[in-house]
Amino acid sequence: MITDIVQAFQYFIRQMSEVENALDTDCIADAINDICRLSDVGSMKVDIYSSATLIDTDKKETHILYDDGESDDDVIKIKKITGGSGALVYTISHKKGSEPWNERLHNRLDLLVSILFVFTSRFVINQVAQKYAYYDEAEYHNLRYFGAELTKLAAENKTKGLAAAQFNLKHFQGVNHHVGRDNGDVVMRTFINGLDEIKGCSVPVCRMGGDNFIMLMSADKIDDVVEYLKGTIISFGDEFSERVNVSATAGIYVFEDDFELKILGDLMDKLMPASGLAKKAGRDDVIFYDSELMNIRQQIATIQHQFPIAMENSEFLVYYQPKVSITDGTIVGAEALCRWSQKDRLIPPGEFIPILEQSMDICKLDFYMIERVCRDIRRWIDEGRNVVRISANLSRKHMLDVDLVQHLLEIIDKYNIPHVLFEVELTETTTDVEFKDLKRVVQTLQKQGISTSVDDFGIGYSSLKLIKEIPWNVLKIDKSFVPVDEDDEHSPTSVMFKYVVGMAREMGLEIIAEGVETKTQVEVLRKNGCDIAQGFYYDRPLPAAEFEKRLETGAIKR
Repeated sequence: MITDIVQAFQYFIRQMSEVENALDTDCIADAINDICRLSDVGSMKVDIYSSATLIDTDKKETHILYDDGESDDDVIKIKKITGGSGALVYTISHKKGSEPWNERLHNRLDLLVSILFVFTSRFVINQVAQKYAYYDEAEYHNLRYFGAELTKLAAENKTKGLAAAQFNLKHFQGVNHHVGRDNGDVVMRTFINGLDEIKGCSVPVCRMGGDNFIMLMSADKIDDVVEYLKGTIISFGDEFSERVNVSATAGIYVFEDDFELKILGDLMDKLMPASGLAKKAGRDDVIFYDSELMNIRQQIATIQHQFPIAMENSEFLVYYQPKVSITDGTIVGAEALCRWSQKDRLIPPGEFIPILEQSMDICKLDFYMIERVCRDIRRWIDEGRNVVRISANLSRKHMLDVDLVQHLLEIIDKYNIPHVLFEVELTETTTDVEFKDLKRVVQTLQKQGISTSVDDFGIGYSSLKLIKEIPWNVLKIDKSFVPVDEDDEHSPTSVMFKYVVGMAREMGLEIIAEGVETKTQVEVLRKNGCDIAQGFYYDRPLPAAEFEKRLETGAIKR
């Protein structure tokens, strides 16, 4: 046993010089024990912080360097800041029953900490850097970690029998709003921990950011994982007395035998298209990457490539679908709809609008259409025609533009269009942020005398709030809420239609029913006080020249 403090320090320095990891080496621990024993120390620990700003918080990693179980309340704390802005705080307790510390012992402990710090700070910096590289701020493993583990498995030919999923928690912003941010964090962590338990793969679920995650799983666990993602009850709160259902949309790829993975991007190229499609309304919540998806992806790429060329060549045409008074059959307005004329084919909007909605290209198309609508209205006015109010659709993507109204007015006023002849149709929103932006846009447009209508009313999640808080001019009832010939007056659709129309009339809104196709539907509209219809019963969307002929006659059907 070493009994001389000088020998103890010499041995300590020698051991420190020979090892790389100063905190985990038995020989160094023995040397520290000798110095502490000879310096009347009861215990010594070091708290490692990733940042000096976290000192005195619980966000630390603690190492016990020495403890003989005989400490008293006399404590020395020595703080050291690393070159990477991390921090180490050494806490040294006096040994119970020994003589009080004097200046010599204080200096000895300072020397011990200084030597230990010199040799360990580099290790600590590397440790902190690795933690930041592979974890996010909430201490989930991140995408960089996932990529490192995945490429390691690929290099060792261990991806066979695995599958990957990229998933997004559905409406988690609403969960946070409902249960509070702290409980929301608990719910998310519990949900992810549950996935880790069933996925059958050692690589943990990793977070890409927000409520987006990525994971590896054993292929024979896919059914269990899919069932879990489609909806799992998570308990939280005091004694886990509260519960919430958490679900996700996901794209999944099952590793094929001939799949060659060199970098993470090779996998993301398969997961992202599937995940993107899964997020779209009306599709399954879970989409598997396969050859059909490849065809869809190719179609998307083709449309995105052809779009700017089509804009230059003016291939997008304005078609007008009349809005008709059911009282006398006169045209009281029209909706401008887009058709893509490509060679000998007229491409319907369902084939390209959803693709353009994935980027800001849809905004370019909207302004292109508005420009041509204004051009037509100006020509009709100059030719002395009977001009009716024309409505044009705006994507929700425009809500990101704080100067949207100014941009609209620049086009409308460029052609000197009376504002009463132009109407903007906007669809229901899905988030509180979008709702606030929508409200601002509608209020600003109305100050400019431009009519606004809520399109497809009834298919969103906040329909009543939408008409309660936003001052619309027009309510367009979605065709799914218009009774069909098979509905009697007591059917749910008929009852809902009756009261939606009645409510809108009481609020002073103009009401238009979309998708009207039969004479029986027209009679239902008339009976319930809905005076305007749009649909194939009266007319399909028409090229500008044909619509002008309809305007000349002034009526379609009575």
